[in-house]
Amino acid sequence: MLPAIQLNGFALAVAIVAMVAVGFVWYGPVFGKAWMREMGLNEAVQPAPSIMLRGLILMLVGALLNAYAIACVMEVWRPSAWRLPNDRSNMFYATVGALIPWLGFAVPMLLSGIAWEQRSWKLFGINAGYQLAALLTAAMILAHWR
Repeated sequence: MLPAIQLNGFALAVAIVAMVAVGFVWYGPVFGKAWMREMGLNEAVQPAPSIMLRGLILMLVGALLNAYAIACVMEVWRPSAWRLPNDRSNMFYATVGALIPWLGFAVPMLLSGIAWEQRSWKLFGINAGYQLAALLTAAMILAHWR
């Protein structure tokens, strides 16, 4: 029997907003200039508003999918979801819920950029770091408001 996954819609919405906020900070003041250099983008060129809107919409959809996947991973690893005793702390499941998708999906996909797209290790580090920070942020929120 598969576990029943119960989602807190408010927590999911907060996690999505938090992931987008982490992205704006990460690719803005923290690593924005380095990321643009590694991507070969000109800092002086501003994208059209329609491109920015499209990017925001896609980022929101991605954050929704990530937050939902994290919530599912956290529940599947929780023994009580399988009607077993001895759950650990919510923060343990948040960490597992972020690290498994990061190590199993994000890192391998980013490595393909190194292998086939001639991307730099610096760009890999910036993007992988963002993925980990965003996933951990969302997982902690989802675990807190479980």
